[in-house]
Amino acid sequence: MQRNENVTIKEMYREERPYEKCEQYGAENLTDAELLAVLLRTGTKGENSLRLAQKILHPETDRGGLVNLPQWTVEQLRQVRGIGKVKAIQIRCLAELARRMAKAEALEGLDFSSPNTIARYYMEDMRHRQKEVMKLLLLNTKAKLIGASDISVGTVNATLVSPRELFLEALKKNAVSIILLHNHPSGDPTPSQEDILLTQRVRKAGDLIGIELLDHIIIGDNRYISLREKGFFCGNPG
Repeated sequence: MQRNENVTIKEMYREERPYEKCEQYGAENLTDAELLAVLLRTGTKGENSLRLAQKILHPETDRGGLVNLPQWTVEQLRQVRGIGKVKAIQIRCLAELARRMAKAEALEGLDFSSPNTIARYYMEDMRHRQKEVMKLLLLNTKAKLIGASDISVGTVNATLVSPRELFLEALKKNAVSIILLHNHPSGDPTPSQEDILLTQRVRKAGDLIGIELLDHIIIGDNRYISLREKGFFCGNPG
């Protein structure tokens, strides 16, 4: 029998209540919405915390699920009926904690000679950005990171980068090699012609200066493309 979605948590059968279900069966047996409902604790008149969690995870105008959670701002959350300042801040802190946990886990295997580990480490930082952001990673003679900075924030479909400014930053830190990293807000990491031309310009400038461009990695939605792996660094793109 289908139950009314507006039923209160107290009116639910005990085994259906998210808190009690977690206590009895373990957090791993809760749905995403039930986990969020436990953290929200209370709903609002006519709408319990579980229904409120479902509205946040599955908004009508966006893709649904946990991947949507980092997209919400505090201001946007407060527009949802039943979400006040405290709950909005709690949800934002939850999303930030999840991002930091993913980054901490990726750090353990981070190797700057491996595009896969680089992409994993920066994935949660960049995959949810609404605009293209270009990061510059600076490495020393032992391929250890000595600096990282956002060198350009562009529109949703283009990033403008000056190789001159890029290498001035590298020279200041005495870097011997660099890696470029940027996101595609569309979620598709396929390099554009602009991405390829930029890579070629930076490589040539680096050859003249004596600072090697090791890779240019493009971050998509849980996907990435390494231009070096794809053959763009040897003139034979794969």
